[in-house]
Amino acid sequence: MARLENKVAIITGAAGGMGEAEARLFAAEGAKVLLTDIDEKALKAVVEQITSQGQTAASMIQDVSSESGWAEVTARASELFGKIDVLVNNAGVTGNLLAPFEERTLEEFNKVLSVNLVSQFLGTKAVLPYLKNNGGGSIINISSIGGIIGSAGATAYTASKGGSRAFTKGAAVELAKYNIRVNSVHPGYVETPMTTQMKGAGDFAKMAIGATPLGRGGYLNEIAYAVLYLASDESTFTTGAEFVIDGGATAL
Repeated sequence: MARLENKVAIITGAAGGMGEAEARLFAAEGAKVLLTDIDEKALKAVVEQITSQGQTAASMIQDVSSESGWAEVTARASELFGKIDVLVNNAGVTGNLLAPFEERTLEEFNKVLSVNLVSQFLGTKAVLPYLKNNGGGSIINISSIGGIIGSAGATAYTASKGGSRAFTKGAAVELAKYNIRVNSVHPGYVETPMTTQMKGAGDFAKMAIGATPLGRGGYLNEIAYAVLYLASDESTFTTGAEFVIDGGATAL
């Protein structure tokens, strides 16, 4: 249980869902983890549970679309733990899924892109000097199968996740000279606070599971273990890859 021993990781959107699962798993595997989110109460509860088990974690409120906020987060991680080895760009929003196209707004479209895509650029840029100083590291961008296939009612979401997929590949090529690996993870339908609270959640879940050959949604740890692999030294020859974890949905 020490696949991330001596590593320091930043995980965004870690107050619940996939980010929380990743943070718990990373800490259990020996990493020192800085969890960020906008939900201060939930974030602190997760950190308290992790540290109560003798593991190392801290929290910080973060707007992932703010460049100055990223500077503060990376400085804090370095101050607390001495370095940064891993960044998991997990924070994301869905936008108004299932709404008719003509009801979607530019404001919402820009917000989804800011949180889901621009944040990944900002995070990558912010951790770059720290990873270069270490002689390498790993950046994992949480995308979606929505970045590979289309989905009616999710234009902003699919645009942001498709951008994440392409951004990952471009960054992987550009940063390989620094021994920095950049990969993306593409979950299918997974029940999280984000998916259960959105408008039309029940209809969306039924539709998504119906389009999944394995006949169910994914479990949080089924995603977290793929992220763990990419963060660990087991994946030192893996960069620019897209890990699809979708129960077969994109095989149809």
